[in-house]
Amino acid sequence: MTTGIERPSTDLLYSEQEEFLRETVRDVLNKACDWTSVLALTESESAIDRSLWRTLAAEVGGAALALPEDIGGAGASWRETAMVLEELGRSIAPVPYLGSSVIATVYAQEIGAGDLLASLAAGETIAAVAIPAGSPWFRPLPQVVTATGNTLTGTVSTVADAAAADTLLVPVGEDTYLVDPAAAGVRCTQVVSLDETRPLVDIEFSAAPAQRLEGTQSAGAATAAALRAGTALLASEQLGLAEHCLTSTVEYLGVRRQFGRALGSYQALKHRLADLWVQINQARAAARYAADCLAAGSDDLAVAAAVAHSWCSEVAVHAAEEYVQLHGGIGFTWEHPAHLYLKRAKSSTLMFGGPDIHRTHLAGLVHLPLPTLENI
Repeated sequence: MTTGIERPSTDLLYSEQEEFLRETVRDVLNKACDWTSVLALTESESAIDRSLWRTLAAEVGGAALALPEDIGGAGASWRETAMVLEELGRSIAPVPYLGSSVIATVYAQEIGAGDLLASLAAGETIAAVAIPAGSPWFRPLPQVVTATGNTLTGTVSTVADAAAADTLLVPVGEDTYLVDPAAAGVRCTQVVSLDETRPLVDIEFSAAPAQRLEGTQSAGAATAAALRAGTALLASEQLGLAEHCLTSTVEYLGVRRQFGRALGSYQALKHRLADLWVQINQARAAARYAADCLAAGSDDLAVAAAVAHSWCSEVAVHAAEEYVQLHGGIGFTWEHPAHLYLKRAKSSTLMFGGPDIHRTHLAGLVHLPLPTLENI
């Protein structure tokens, strides 16, 4: 769309290997990530399930999928990573996969941090990039952290998946620093946020000891690449969430009866579910295309990521709202998982800038004029 260069058409279908991986991940999540355990974790001191993370990252190899084999990766691609995210979204799994295995991994690749990549691939380290969760990739970030020698000072707000991080990647200007979040001078404060299954933290550095990564590439370019990849792949997590909401609602309406009939037999409800099914299939196409563009290094990635985030965010929220409403009274209670899905869907919408900002950016990418009084 943007280059005019002909290239092979994208295969949006899932390969046999991807389906096998899906079954493996789903089996792990079915055994270790039921919604009651997710709810229990949100009421504990740490909302992250480290045991589940170790299984997914180290035993299944989910953290190494897109990394090359010579550093311990699986030599697959971001398409497989996207498929894992679909399953994590379907279970609203409380693991730092998006933050560590996508954003931090892409960042480390871009700057050429080989040792860290190997540790990430092995599932030995959870890393987080100190960037506010609501940052779009196409806008420069304010410089809120300053470096003096080997110490950092400043505060970064609302960093996703940093609560579980073993190491922080902190971009300062065009340099990158490694910081131990447990070191003196670093304070991580959990933010009261809508989605407790993906906690946000404010990170305060007060002359915190830091290690400057020597000889690495531009932190600015790495930040943009990491946020772009995160935006493209978040759509797959939103897709999985939406599919779960639709599937569970259809099952419920098939057995719940009123006035002697199954609720699912009412035409009005059938139409609502059919409309949602169409939207989810459109979301699947957008999410798969964005993942494929990331995997292939396509010039269309920026367009694909903006489309995927804009569309999948709204579809996920719509699906979660239908999940709540069509379950009637039980859907509004704490004893049903619908509220967890609605909170995840709503909070994911606000990540990386939100749909409206991405549509505005998309208009510029495809040379569409923004609405004015003259062209409305």
